[in-house]
Amino acid sequence: MIMKGRAFLFGNDIDTDAIIPARYLTTSDPQVLKLHCMEDADPSFPDKVKTGDIIVAGKNFGCGSSREHAPIAIKAAGVSCVIARSFARIFFRNSFNMGLPIFECDATFEGIQAGDELEVDPHSGKIRNISRGLEFTSRAIPDFMQTLVGDGGLIEHIRKRGSI
Repeated sequence: MIMKGRAFLFGNDIDTDAIIPARYLTTSDPQVLKLHCMEDADPSFPDKVKTGDIIVAGKNFGCGSSREHAPIAIKAAGVSCVIARSFARIFFRNSFNMGLPIFECDATFEGIQAGDELEVDPHSGKIRNISRGLEFTSRAIPDFMQTLVGDGGLIEHIRKRGSI
C-alpha cells in the first residue's frame, strides 16, 4: 500500500522524550499519547498532523530511552511512516513491533521541505516528493516486516496466527 501525506521535518537526534515526553508515560493509551506526540519538538504538531502525514528527520531518530510509547504515539497521531537518515536501533525494532513503518534514506533530508506532499512505496523503497518532482530510494521493507506492520505490530501478528 502506497503511503501519501505531508512532510513534517525534524532535525538530528530527536530522542524518545521529544517524541513523547516522560511526563505523559503514566498511560500507554494511544488516544492519550497522540495528543502529546512531538509536542516538545514542535508544540503545534499534535494540532496540525493529519492522518497519513509523514515525519522526515535527520540522523539518530528515536534515540534515548527504549520506550514503546514513542512509536505508539506517532502511529496513533495518524503518521503513516517516518523517514530518517538513521534510527536508534531500539526505536527501529520497537517501530516494527508496534506496526509503524520506518525508512532510512540519506538523500531525503535535503530534498524535502516542510509541507511537501510525499508518496512512499514500502515494497520498492521509492520515496517521491510530489511537490518538487524528486525521487529517492530507501531500503524496501522486507515482506515479513510488511506483514508485521499490516497486522498492526508483533502482538497482533501473533494473535492473528493463533499463537496467543
